[in-house]
Amino acid sequence: MRTIDQTKPVLVTGGTGYLASWIIKLLLGEGREVRTTVRSLANKDKYAHLVEIASKGSGTLQFFEADLLQKGSFLKAMTDCELVIHTASPFIISGLKDAQKELIDPALEGTRNVLESVNDTGSVKRVVLTSSIAAVYGDAIDIRQTKDGIFTEADWNTTSSVEHQPYPYSKTLAEKLAWDIAGRQERWDLLTINPGFIMGPSLTKRTDSTSIEIMIQLTTGKFKTGVPSGKMSFADVRDVAKAHVLAGYTPTASGRHICSSADRTYLDLANVIRKAYPHYPLPTGFVPKFLFWLIAPMVGFTRKYVKLNVGYDLKMDNSYIKNDLKMDFLPFEQTVMDHFHQLVNDGIIKKQ
Repeated sequence: MRTIDQTKPVLVTGGTGYLASWIIKLLLGEGREVRTTVRSLANKDKYAHLVEIASKGSGTLQFFEADLLQKGSFLKAMTDCELVIHTASPFIISGLKDAQKELIDPALEGTRNVLESVNDTGSVKRVVLTSSIAAVYGDAIDIRQTKDGIFTEADWNTTSSVEHQPYPYSKTLAEKLAWDIAGRQERWDLLTINPGFIMGPSLTKRTDSTSIEIMIQLTTGKFKTGVPSGKMSFADVRDVAKAHVLAGYTPTASGRHICSSADRTYLDLANVIRKAYPHYPLPTGFVPKFLFWLIAPMVGFTRKYVKLNVGYDLKMDNSYIKNDLKMDFLPFEQTVMDHFHQLVNDGIIKKQ
């Protein structure tokens, strides 16, 4: 059990991120003293939205410059903090030339550097790490190996590698490293949040997000002929942010937490939008797996990925997070529509 002093500063790494921005907004709304790290203090446009959020919240926000790959660069921001929420992580899914060098090594080095700084900062009592359900499973077909046809926090991704699914592999290795480092000491404890596919409104107009890319593709007709079948696990960015804050300040909380509100297909997502906006060229059915397998390399997927993922339904057990953190979740329909409206209002998706 760890009781965190709510008057002490809390550090959120990678503050300009999609998720981290919401965590900071929640903390500021609760009147916390928040510190966050950015790669460059000179690039003020990157964190201007956080300055604006801070001006409206009852808490305070201070910015620090830090680099995941630079040893000791988080020490200054961490001074006097009892809680560290570590969200910063390399995120590259496609276009990799050397997965080991570009993705896996930085993920491990970044985790090691931040947690070594935690070890060197005597005030820290708890670390909440953003992991992923990608550290719980590798391919959707892995559901066949589960005890009751459902993934739980006891499951680990054992099927990803440098060659196949390098991003999930990097998340798995980074989380395992974090548990290993945490297990070698007793002053601070580690909790992880393992979200599903994160959707929901962004606090910026950024478009470099997989969820935003999917929304754009669905509404512009790219998948009008059909979407791949198989349920995915979704999470609202606001719920994931809330889970991090609850994990930080719930004294009895512990362990891994699958943070997923709904297991749905891309077609389910499209149908939610169609109900309110029928004029968009949204998909109306599933594309046959054999056809998707044929065209996979042309649309950025490997045929192995299609074979092991398309047509298999994910099922995530979120009972632990509900009990341990007393979490409740926003409805899937609200997540989709709030995200859609934000993208339309920001001019990222055209009105029709």
